[in-house]
Formats: sequence, structure tokens, C-alpha cells
Amino acid sequence: MAIEIERKFLVINDLWQEHVISKSHIKQGYLATQKNATVRIRIAKGKAILNIKSATSGIQRSEFEYEIPMDEAELMLEQVVEHPIIEKIRYKVQGKGHVWDLDEFHGDNEGLVMAEIELLSEDEEFVVPDWAGEEVSSDTRYYNSNLIKHPFKQWNND
Repeated sequence: MAIEIERKFLVINDLWQEHVISKSHIKQGYLATQKNATVRIRIAKGKAILNIKSATSGIQRSEFEYEIPMDEAELMLEQVVEHPIIEKIRYKVQGKGHVWDLDEFHGDNEGLVMAEIELLSEDEEFVVPDWAGEEVSSDTRYYNSNLIKHPFKQWNND
């Protein structure tokens, strides 16, 4: 088990593009989204992962990950998980002493671009890059597990 400590920010411009280290396509779906935990399947970088995360307490939560067979993961994404699935391009971006994960969402969440930074402790200091805007770490609308239920493209229609 690992403890995940992350903070999330909306991306406000394209200045991050000159600092990209790598990129990968991610497809993920949720088998369960409950108050106390989420269970998801993710395919990225040629691997399929079963991921279980506890409910967030502040900016920290418990996380468990297990590699599973690719053919089973693809079948689960097609037949078992809640739809729509999350599709995004994840960029690893160097940003003032830390590597950030920057997600450019597609499909029903097209137009949403969000960056997150994983920290070693809740009080670890870091510099917010010029391309990061409002912090949304505690805004549950931006949780991937909620984006399947209420996709970004619907937000302006509410």
C-alpha cells in the first residue's frame, strides 16, 4: 500500500508544452465509486492496472495497485465499467523542481486540462508554474470518478 498525496490545478495556458518530458494515452473506467473508495481499471504505457483508492482525507489517501492481464482489462473497459470511460493524454511536465502530471481530457471531458503534483508530505513546499491556475484539489467535480457521472462538457448546460 502507498499513500498518495497530490494537489490539482487547472491549466490556464500552453506554456507547459515547452517542458514536456513524456506523454502517454490513458483509458480508464470505474468498477466502483463509493463514498469510502474507488476501484478503477487503467490502461496506459502498455500495462493494465487495477487501482483501489480510499476516500480522500485532505490531499492524502491510501492507494493499492495491481497489474492485470491486458485482454481482461480491455474486456472490463468495454463491458463492465461505468460509461463513459475517461480518455486523456497524460504529459509528464518539468515544473520548477517537480515533475507534474498534466492531463488533457478527451471524449465527454474534452476541453478540460488539469495538472497534479504528487508530494512526499502534505506540507512539502513547491512552486506553482506559470501555466497552473486555480487549485481544485478539494473540488470533487474534478475527481476522475465524478467526471464519468457528470462530464465536463455538461457543466455549462447546468
